[in-house]
Amino acid sequence: PAAATPHSASPLLPFTTTPPQNHRRHHLLPPPSGPSSRPRATMSRRAVIVSTARTGLTKSFRSGFNNTHGAVMQGHAIKHAIEKAGISPGDVEDVIIGCGFPEGATGMNIARNAALWAGCPVTTSGTTINRFCSSGLQAVASAAHSVMVDGVDVAIGGGVESISMVSPVASKTTVTEEKLMSEFPALWMPMIETADIVSARYGISREAQDVYSVESQRRTAAAQEAGLFKDEIVPMKATMLVTDKETGETSHKTVLADRDECNRPGTTLEALAGMNPVRSKVDPSAFITAGNASQLSDGASACVVMSEAEASRRGLQPLGAFKGFAVAGCAPDEMGIGPVFAVPRLLARHGLKVDDIDLWELNEAFAVVPLYSMQQLGIDHAKTNVNGGSIAIGHPFGMTGSRMVGHALLEGKRRGAKSAVVTMCIGGGMGAAGLFEIF
Repeated sequence: PAAATPHSASPLLPFTTTPPQNHRRHHLLPPPSGPSSRPRATMSRRAVIVSTARTGLTKSFRSGFNNTHGAVMQGHAIKHAIEKAGISPGDVEDVIIGCGFPEGATGMNIARNAALWAGCPVTTSGTTINRFCSSGLQAVASAAHSVMVDGVDVAIGGGVESISMVSPVASKTTVTEEKLMSEFPALWMPMIETADIVSARYGISREAQDVYSVESQRRTAAAQEAGLFKDEIVPMKATMLVTDKETGETSHKTVLADRDECNRPGTTLEALAGMNPVRSKVDPSAFITAGNASQLSDGASACVVMSEAEASRRGLQPLGAFKGFAVAGCAPDEMGIGPVFAVPRLLARHGLKVDDIDLWELNEAFAVVPLYSMQQLGIDHAKTNVNGGSIAIGHPFGMTGSRMVGHALLEGKRRGAKSAVVTMCIGGGMGAAGLFEIF
């Protein structure tokens, strides 16, 4: 029911004029004070990212976060992003969280719930948004937009996904719509089938996809060995559900998720070439295997976004600045080519060319996605996913975009890069791309 103002009691409005003493009504909260209450100009404000924090990524269903509520993972990331920024939880005006499947253990407005779990006061708001695999990037962009346009001083953008706890439920509750199903049946097509379609339609060979995937695994292994993810991952204890394969009995085990565990450092081209395509029984010419696709995983990420003036006032050193965001649509059955349309739109709006960008994070939903995008856009592989991507690191759908933003800024600083683009394909037939300046 719609909210009503408690002017007086009536059969239709069961409120009293005097709230219970132990019930904190909004008018009992202290009025806004400090920088958030000061008038400030809008439209010309720059949004900067001052910190990033994330969980390690664990394998869905069979590892560390398989029994961890989304509010816990996301709350952990938010809490530590706030601590890294050196601000108070009460300084955060809004928390914007992306989630590919915002239901079940990641439902009930997971952004608001995670903010409270992280220790933010009830005066901190939260909203959950969904653009499938770009949800985390969309959340960071939306947080930046709130800073640039609405005068927000401090916001958080991030993403979370519990494939372990939500996917089994979501797969049983999907409801199609007659008109859309007749006109756009690929809206409900499994993503792996769309990847097979792109591979066949645009001539991206199975061998090329396997070669790319081996390199992704190699780059991630080298980055882990060099400790390049340690400054973004915040270790987290979790209670893992363990099922005995023989008896089916379950038990609980305490684990520490302090790294991304999906990487297979010993992956060889010969091993990948010997894997059967996932859809081989229904399509003998299929391309996609478990080896050249992203790995299902669970995790969360958060970025603290702030006005540049506020960061300067606080004496903070931002990681970089948000410059722009663009989306574009394409046919649902070839959603994997989405970046080919989103990236040119983004760059054109900023007067840039592909060669002007120093670092690229191009989501590896399937190997065919970066392969086709790099080919069509002329992106140098040496600048792309330099420490591997979702094939090796893992891909919690709604979280990945935020992770990629944080990593691009941190890795860019290490390399002396000045600009980065984060881009990905999106289920339903879309692409998204974000532009960032690296400090």
